[in-house]
Amino acid sequence: MKRILFFPILVFFSYVQTIAQSDTASYGVIKNMPVFYEQLKHQLTYPMAWGNSPIQDFEEWRMKAREVLIECMQNLAPAPKSFEMKIIDTEPRDGYEARKIEWNVSEWCRIPAYLLVPEGEGPFPAIVMLHDHGAHFSIGKEKMVRPFHVHPEVLADADDWAMRCYDSQYTGDYFAANGYVVLAIDALFWGERGRKEGVNYDGQQAIASNFLQMGSSWGAFINMDDVRSTEFLSSLPFVDKEKVGCLGFSMGAYRSWMLSALTDCVKASASICWMNTTDCLMSLTNNQNKGGSAYSMIIPNLRRYLDYPHTASIACPKPTLFFNGTQDKLFPVEGVKDAYATMQSVWRSQNAADCLVTKIWDEKHFFNKEMQKETLDFFNRWFHRLNKE
Repeated sequence: MKRILFFPILVFFSYVQTIAQSDTASYGVIKNMPVFYEQLKHQLTYPMAWGNSPIQDFEEWRMKAREVLIECMQNLAPAPKSFEMKIIDTEPRDGYEARKIEWNVSEWCRIPAYLLVPEGEGPFPAIVMLHDHGAHFSIGKEKMVRPFHVHPEVLADADDWAMRCYDSQYTGDYFAANGYVVLAIDALFWGERGRKEGVNYDGQQAIASNFLQMGSSWGAFINMDDVRSTEFLSSLPFVDKEKVGCLGFSMGAYRSWMLSALTDCVKASASICWMNTTDCLMSLTNNQNKGGSAYSMIIPNLRRYLDYPHTASIACPKPTLFFNGTQDKLFPVEGVKDAYATMQSVWRSQNAADCLVTKIWDEKHFFNKEMQKETLDFFNRWFHRLNKE
C-alpha cells in the first residue's frame, strides 16, 4: 500500500516543480497581484475627478464628489444622539492639562480618548491627532499623546514608538504646549479598541473581511469615527470651531486628508508620509500589494471614480499640507510627484495655490522634529490669518 501511494506523490511534486519553473504567464497570480493587474489599472479612468467630470462649477463638483465618496462608505454606524463626554482622569502638564475622557463616537460605540487643553480661557485652535498604523496595534492614541496613570509596559511602549516614528516627541503634547486643544482616539483595532483576544496581525484581514460580508468596510468606519471626532471637538466650548485642523503621520496622514475631504468642520489639514497614486502603488514591488495594513485604508469601489489625489482635492481650497520623503520605501517618489502635480493643478484652478503646501524631504518614513515645527508653523500661519479676516 505504501508503494502504491508513494508514486502518485512523487508525480505530484514533480508536476508542482515543473509549474514553478515554467514561464510566469502560466500563473494567475504573481507577487500577490493578478497577472492582468496592468489591464485593471488601465480601466481606471477616474471619471469623477475634477477636470474629468462634466461638472464645471467647482463647489458643485466637490459636493458631488463628496457624495460619491460617502456613497462608497455605506452601512455605517449612526451618529450619536449626544456625545456625553465624561472626564475619567487628569494630569497637569507644562502649560496644559491632559485629560482621559470617554464619549459617544456613534450610537453603537462609546470610546476612550485623550484630550489636551491649554491653560487659559480660550477659545483655542484645535487639532484632531490621527495615529499611524505601523503594524503596531497595542497602542493607538498613545502614539500621539504621552499616556499617564497606565501600566509601565504601556508607557514604555509609547515612549519607544515616539522615538521610532516621531523623533522622541509626542506631536499631541507638542501642539498642546503651543496653545492647541488636542484630541486623540484609538482607531478600531488599536489600543483600548483592540482585539479582546489580544494583538494579532492577521486579525486585521479577518475584521476587514467581516465588515465587507456585512455590506460595509473597516476603512470607512475608521474614517467616519474621525469625522465624529472632529464634530465632537468643534462642539467643545473652549474650542474655536473656525480653527479646527487635523494632522497625522503614515496611516494617520491618510486619515487626515480623507477627513478634510469628508467634512468642512476641518478648516486645515496636514498629512505626513501618505500620498501617492494607485498606478504607482499597485505594482509588483510596493508594500501596498501585500494587503495587511492596506485593509484599514480601503473604501470599496472608490477607485472606479477617484484616485487618492482626486479624493484629497475635495478639500480644496482649504489650507492643506503634504510632506513625503525621498527615502520612504512605502511611497515611491515618482508617485508622490504625480499626486502632488494633480493636487497642485486643482488648487491653482481655484486661485488657491498658496493654500497647498507640498514638500519632499530628504527623509525616510519618519516625522522628525523639524517637520513637526514646520507643520505647527503652517497651522499657526493659517489660523492667524483667519483672525485678520
